[in-house]
Amino acid sequence: MKILVINCGSSSIKFQLLNMKSDTVLAKGLLERIGIKGSAMNYYQGEKKHVISRDVANHEEGIQLIVSYLTDATTGVIRDKSEIFAVGHRVVHAGEKFNGTVPITPAVIAALKECIPLAPLHNPPNITGIEACQKILPGIPMAGTFDTAFHQTMPEKAYIYPLPYEYYREHKIRRYGFHGTSHFYVAKQGARAMGRKLEELKIITCHLGNGSSMAAIRNGISIDTTMGYTPLEGLAMGTRCGDIDPAIPLVMQRTLGLSHEQVDAVLNRQSGILGISGVSSDMRDINEKAAAGHAQARLALEIFAYRIKKYIGAYIAAMNGVDLVIFTAGIGERGREEREMILEDMEFLGIEFDAQANQEAFGKLGTISKPGSRVCVMVVPTNEELEIAEQTQKVIQNNRHAG
Repeated sequence: MKILVINCGSSSIKFQLLNMKSDTVLAKGLLERIGIKGSAMNYYQGEKKHVISRDVANHEEGIQLIVSYLTDATTGVIRDKSEIFAVGHRVVHAGEKFNGTVPITPAVIAALKECIPLAPLHNPPNITGIEACQKILPGIPMAGTFDTAFHQTMPEKAYIYPLPYEYYREHKIRRYGFHGTSHFYVAKQGARAMGRKLEELKIITCHLGNGSSMAAIRNGISIDTTMGYTPLEGLAMGTRCGDIDPAIPLVMQRTLGLSHEQVDAVLNRQSGILGISGVSSDMRDINEKAAAGHAQARLALEIFAYRIKKYIGAYIAAMNGVDLVIFTAGIGERGREEREMILEDMEFLGIEFDAQANQEAFGKLGTISKPGSRVCVMVVPTNEELEIAEQTQKVIQNNRHAG
């Protein structure tokens, strides 16, 4: 059984074709600069890389290009597109409409269009990708997996902001959270690696990359997460500020004379690690500069780690304890120094850090707490595409049986 996973950006399509019998990737790739001169696709046929440079006018043409390479006599991994059992789409925002993966129907697409104001940069290309696949792959069932869905289990006290309540009731201004697919996947994998049931554990997941978020997961469900109404809230990220005094944007407008568009650009694209360091949003650059004595780069590292440490403490309090802390995504999986800074001096909370194990856990599954640690700490590589594929397979099969 083969499932195609599609993740559409405004000018890009990331894709994987997975064999669900063996959980292996048959082919994957990234098509960039759609609708822009100089379109290019990196296509991986197993370990073999193909680079395709040709202009691609729109997402429909992009999907057609991807399918043609998947089925080509030389580059293909399937003989015909009919071998694709289903297509799973990553969609950023479903508001309060869906709490899990659902089959794509006209009603689902209409609901996603209603959520465009909540994710104006992400939902439109996600919807465009769905509609393009429906044209290129007619008759093949499709499902949508939503970044926000996993966090729909949060209680009201976690997702309602202390603003006039009608803002929520009339405009749906609330905490939604993101990275849900990743948080759920690594929580399952971590529980499995511990030999425990997900439903009996208290877990804190740290998805740390250019965009970073954390989640408190109790008995298999999300009860809180750091990102909020938008992905701007929470941790200090590559270019996003995370938690700040909400009066600061007003000061930026009134005192500095910035427009609301300029304020948005500063908070989302000029702040975080980049803004503090003045060097880069890439943590590899920050580590290199900090090691060379760059004071602001070192400060950026310290702020990044400190915010995460504070949220670990907060989530332990919220769940009345923790059994497992997980680090995942680019920095979480490879950031040895960042993990050490985060976990320093946390023995009183039952977290005993193993420096040697931390050095060995680079981009692979590994336990970085000492054997006697009351709280287990692990590095768990994320695999959102596999999670989307698994959920797509499940809902499409269930839908067929129900029909």
